[in-house]
Amino acid sequence: MTLKPEEVSWVIGNEIEKYAERNQFESMGRVIQVGDGIARIWGLEDVMMSELLEFPNGTLGMVLNLAVDHVGAVILGTEQGIREHDVVKKTNKIARVPVGEALLGRVVNALGEPLDGKGRIDTPHFRPIEAQAPNVVERQPVNEPIQTGVKAIDAMIPIGKGQRELIIGDRQTGKTTLILDTILNQKDKDVVCIYVAIGQKNSTIAKMVAILEKHDAMKYTTIIAAPASDPAALQYLAPYAGVNMGEYFMYKGKHAICFYDDLTKHAQAYRQMALLLKRPPGREAYPGDVFYLHSRLLERSAKLNEELGGGSLTGIPVVETQANDVATYIPTNVISITDGQIYLESDLFHAGIKPAINVGISASRVGSKAQTKAMKKVAGSLRLDLAQYREMAAFAQFGAEVEESTLALLKRGERMVEILKQDKFCPYSLEKQVVTIYVGSKGYLDDIPVKFVRKFEEEFYHFVEKEYPHVLSSIATTLDLVPEVMKEIDEAIINFKKKYEFPT
Repeated sequence: MTLKPEEVSWVIGNEIEKYAERNQFESMGRVIQVGDGIARIWGLEDVMMSELLEFPNGTLGMVLNLAVDHVGAVILGTEQGIREHDVVKKTNKIARVPVGEALLGRVVNALGEPLDGKGRIDTPHFRPIEAQAPNVVERQPVNEPIQTGVKAIDAMIPIGKGQRELIIGDRQTGKTTLILDTILNQKDKDVVCIYVAIGQKNSTIAKMVAILEKHDAMKYTTIIAAPASDPAALQYLAPYAGVNMGEYFMYKGKHAICFYDDLTKHAQAYRQMALLLKRPPGREAYPGDVFYLHSRLLERSAKLNEELGGGSLTGIPVVETQANDVATYIPTNVISITDGQIYLESDLFHAGIKPAINVGISASRVGSKAQTKAMKKVAGSLRLDLAQYREMAAFAQFGAEVEESTLALLKRGERMVEILKQDKFCPYSLEKQVVTIYVGSKGYLDDIPVKFVRKFEEEFYHFVEKEYPHVLSSIATTLDLVPEVMKEIDEAIINFKKKYEFPT
């Protein structure tokens, strides 16, 4: 039997194809050192930055250092069971998190894995941890308010959709309470809230979830928990996971707010990782790119232009200070990135002024552009009045004799400070804020004893709700305070004062 040349070549070609199918190359590396949540790996020459790696015990790692002779990776989980010489596999996937409506009402970790025992999260949508912030052309100016429900903020330090507003202050001054009030006030406003808890106690996060569930606010909220018990790598990833979940809604043309609580602990987790990865330390032992760490996170907050759907992502970072010192490294960095700051002072907090906002240092660089017309009209002079009151109060402390005009200023200021006090978890609607501040700023409370101001304010509002409901509906629908409505509020306060009796 003679073989034809074409048959021989066909058999050889076939065998070569089968051989190629059998021999698929897979890039692998070996662990040369492991400890403190960091693994140094030899090999993996074609690995990408931020790529996920798989260790033999199933734990994932993320590449953060690409050195000449090895790869540095952070371990996203437990390092138990990982030993030297273990084989490490590439996954060919950049670190990413699940996003979408399926995460609303859930408590997840920094990788988007559920922590609430409500089963797995089914979503087809994923976004890479690192993404490019919208450029200048893709944005539009911030001009739409986010109502926090906190009188002092909405009146004097307004926050707009797409803004980045920092909450800064010592521990135990009410920073997280302000966040909770803001989340509760978004009910029925079609705004998604994402709360990122970094380095907090598990019990604190559980308490927050319980409060949100009690007020039926979890249905539009996602909580990303990276507690103090989590590895530094997960605490580092948590805010980036949060901003991705918010961006999903922003690019859908919706509005979202992302709260990062807090970036001080985030920077500390990053410093820990950077030092273990042997990156050179800089000021206060932070690596040189600690500013970029937060700027690339907060720059992703934006209000998109109409061509891209007009959605927005508002960033509310929190920074903890020590002994009211805002001039240290991380606070000054974040202040320079954000569009304003709400400064909470422990002295005001202990004096019973809650929320303990220091109006003098606090600022919103968007200002009245992010306010409704109604609020602009009543709160225009409020900030100046309070600043004058603080100055005069400090002067009057020395027992100096004061003129009638100064005395009137002090009386008005005391009552305005009282009006801006607010109980926690009781956000005020826009119309309630406008009516309350209008009555105070027009001097209708000057003859009311300070200790009765808040009770008077509550009872007057109930009176308006009952006798003048159209006043409130007009403010709520038009977002403006027209002269006719002002006259009706003047008439209402005169009628109410005739009937009002001070409690004994």
